[in-house]
Amino acid sequence: MAATILIVDDEREIRELLRYNLERAGYNVLVSSGGEDALQRIFATRPDLVLLDLLLPGLNGLEVLREVRNEPSTKDLPIVLLTARGAEMDKLLGFERGADDYVTKPFSPREVLARIEAVLRRVRPSAEPEALAAGALVLDHARREARLADVELTLTPREYELLYFLARHPGRVFSRDELLTKVWGYDFRGETRTVDVHVRRLRAKLGDEAGMIATVTGAGYKFVAK
Repeated sequence: MAATILIVDDEREIRELLRYNLERAGYNVLVSSGGEDALQRIFATRPDLVLLDLLLPGLNGLEVLREVRNEPSTKDLPIVLLTARGAEMDKLLGFERGADDYVTKPFSPREVLARIEAVLRRVRPSAEPEALAAGALVLDHARREARLADVELTLTPREYELLYFLARHPGRVFSRDELLTKVWGYDFRGETRTVDVHVRRLRAKLGDEAGMIATVTGAGYKFVAK
């Protein structure tokens, strides 16, 4: 069954450009032009992924993202942000609040399609192990849940994927560019600070076990099984 994509943008030309190209690629497409309407559509239709502009009338994109992540039934819904060029703080805030990815305007339809496909590949079931244990850390991949000493960690979808990827390759050093390619799913060069932001947040949530994610100076990061 084709995935359903909700496009949320107040610019009609952008909505129609995205709709045309997504429908040509075989997706079912819904559209919305404002934050309040977007939330109603998300909760009513449960799309497979949302393309969410940050600059919206009424509720802005970050507020919509927060509401979606706070609702248990949609907390894992894949969301790709549409951001203005150079709006680095908006991108970082988006990741802080659980965005899966972002596309900078102006964009090419091919880039948007590539990023949508990468995100959907990450959330679809795969032949990966259903559970992974490393010391006090247990990752239930079927449920996308992480537990540390029997206490569930509250992770964003991207934080979980990064932790799971590193834990699957204990001791192996990955550069920031490698992690962007393998975890984010495409060539994301030039945005390596994104990895550092996610590692910092993961370490904060791991608390006393933060050392599981070790920095290798000049090389990148590795997972240290304890």
